[in-house]
Amino acid sequence: MAFSSHSEPLTIIIFGATGDLSRTKLLAALMDLSCSGCLPADTRIVGVARKELTDEEFQAMARKAIDRKAHEHPPERVEEYLARLRYLSGDFTEYEMYPMMAQYLQAQDAERGVCSNKLYYLSVQPSLYEPIFEQLAHSGLSIPCAGVSWVRIAVEKPFGHDSESAAQLDQKLTALFAEEQIFRIDHYLAKEAMENIIVFRFSNALFEPSWNAEHIESVHIRFLEPNGIGSRGNFYEDVGALRDVGQNHLLQMLAFVAMDDPKSLAADAIRAEREKVLGALVPLSPDELASVVKGQYASYRTEADVAEDSTIETYFTLTTHLDLPRWRGVPFVLEAGKGMHEHRIDITIVFKPIDSCIGSKDASDEVRKNRLTFTMQPEESITLTFFAKKRGFSMATEEKTFSFNYAEGTERLRDAYEKLLLDCIRGDQTLFTTGKEVAAAWRYITPILRHWHNREPVIYEDNTPGPAR
Repeated sequence: MAFSSHSEPLTIIIFGATGDLSRTKLLAALMDLSCSGCLPADTRIVGVARKELTDEEFQAMARKAIDRKAHEHPPERVEEYLARLRYLSGDFTEYEMYPMMAQYLQAQDAERGVCSNKLYYLSVQPSLYEPIFEQLAHSGLSIPCAGVSWVRIAVEKPFGHDSESAAQLDQKLTALFAEEQIFRIDHYLAKEAMENIIVFRFSNALFEPSWNAEHIESVHIRFLEPNGIGSRGNFYEDVGALRDVGQNHLLQMLAFVAMDDPKSLAADAIRAEREKVLGALVPLSPDELASVVKGQYASYRTEADVAEDSTIETYFTLTTHLDLPRWRGVPFVLEAGKGMHEHRIDITIVFKPIDSCIGSKDASDEVRKNRLTFTMQPEESITLTFFAKKRGFSMATEEKTFSFNYAEGTERLRDAYEKLLLDCIRGDQTLFTTGKEVAAAWRYITPILRHWHNREPVIYEDNTPGPAR
């Protein structure tokens, strides 16, 4: 839905505007929103980073970034978007930066004759979150101008390093900002296929009655990537696969699959159901902790900025359970890795076989199990496997599939960051995590990280299925 020309003026401030996320995702997503008429008519985007750039140089950098993205927007709309961009250089860690920023933003508003809404987007390394929170608040930048506009802050994952650091960070954030101002980002929540889990489950009577332990045998969530870490050696040495995608993406995917009907599409209702799921994760026993597979692809230690004796994991697989009546006894298998043999990010629900005239579920012959798969990568789709009779005189069966692919639609498939940015502007927190969700996820993950401390990973060859498991 496009904004009218009378919508409230907006200023989006991107911390870390010259970084990888900004160049590859944010600037392109904002271009799409701008060219589609989804930003207020009076919008300015201010990039903030240490690098010395003029407005024109920042616009040129943005032009290069968006030229790498295939799009069909008219050139004049792209030029209109680029004209919205401004740049402010400074050091986020220095107190002097923030009075200067306040003065700059006031001058931008005065030039336009407006009191604009402000969205601060933290596209920076996590170690900078806390000082930025503090300085934004202490310098008055967290207060709406004239008391009639709004100020919001969007924070990228990972939110914290373990249970203690996440709690400390959230305590600081919520002391300085109201909860309705805070947008904790996990961009996988905004994938079309993720949102469609809710629609698919709760609008089709075919599946919801069997969405429970009585009918479901297991749930498998995979996050497999063929590429290595590339230029992210410093980041990965500090984070690893479990923190990078396990604590956030995979557990949020689990929450979407396992949540009960929220009875409403209101943000509070949906987020409360996700909180219940993550709060019901059963802690791993000592034996289960020992069985969690920690792997590392063979060439990892030769990557730039990686220690020669690094024990950081690039792969893991674990099995978890939920202490919820709907799911009691159902294993949820989580697997993620880099340097794998395929690019596949999906959720597969495996249904239990049944006794019927076609065969017994306890028979030694082939067991027939229906599977429902929600795929995010390499393409967003939904696939259901079922069984039908083969052609011929016998009653032999064969596996068939029903499949729905988002790419086959006539509308452009939007990027997750478009949805997230638009929801930040609209104030819709549905697809953003709560402090309770973050805390519950870290409570589950932190014991694994502690158990893994200095534990040698299983080495697996690049572009293979990964360690034996």
